[in-house]
Amino acid sequence: MYKSWSDIMKKLLLLTIILLMILAGCSREPSEQIVATTLPVYEFTNTLCGGTGLTVSQLVTEDVSCLHDYTVQVSQMRAVESSEVVVCNGAGLEEFLEDVLSSAKNVIDASAGIALSCGHSHEEEHHHEYDPHIWLSPANAKIMCKNICDELSNLYPEHAGQFQKNLQTLLEKLDALQAYGKTSLADLSCRNLITFHDGFAGFAESFDLHILKAVEEESGSEASARELIEIIDLIQDQQLPAIFTETNGSTAAAELIARETGIKIYTLDMAISGSDYFTIMYRNIDTIKEALQ
Repeated sequence: MYKSWSDIMKKLLLLTIILLMILAGCSREPSEQIVATTLPVYEFTNTLCGGTGLTVSQLVTEDVSCLHDYTVQVSQMRAVESSEVVVCNGAGLEEFLEDVLSSAKNVIDASAGIALSCGHSHEEEHHHEYDPHIWLSPANAKIMCKNICDELSNLYPEHAGQFQKNLQTLLEKLDALQAYGKTSLADLSCRNLITFHDGFAGFAESFDLHILKAVEEESGSEASARELIEIIDLIQDQQLPAIFTETNGSTAAAELIARETGIKIYTLDMAISGSDYFTIMYRNIDTIKEALQ
């Protein structure tokens, strides 16, 4: 029995659609997607990938002061799972991603080879064995950039030359940052700091500063009365001109201490989120200079 002309046309159309789908699948280039967890690793990775055609996105984009209480979102889980590469700060910072990262295709740990100092604990369920805030030291940031560059070169050898070229640009910018801090903070009248976040140790060490006390304070978990008295005594004993709160952090205790002692409050930024790592780092240096000159 002969089939109608309409049946033949339907079959031809179906075959054409199938053929086009097969050809599209064969010719489509694999999409390369790189996800970096926080502002510093995003900025380092994005700069390294300049001129390669590789796309880099930032996972944590909210304004945060620390990630120990951070909860991963469904959209972030999907971004990690669908990406070709996930670039992490490492050193325990991304504990909130631990389960998700186990299923990631490729993970780059930017902290490899960096000597880590002792960290902090907030409560029993939130503990860092080592201080993960390594990006606040320009010297450590250089190692992070080299680590990311090496791993990207292994994954995308066709872009190795461009990665190396971009790495040199990053290293020069970090050297300039270090030099600026050393020069700007060379003649301070006071080199002692009291901070309201304990992540600034690497920053302080980079510029020959000394943190007398770091208060880890959160909204709803302010410093105790005993701790406040200790801080006030330190300020009076050391004749400190300022104390330093942290962007997006609690300021309740600092404001009380300022009222009791008459000293000024200045704000430092962890540079974990925001618009530009280098802008934040230069601003931190300028803040220290203004507060302690």
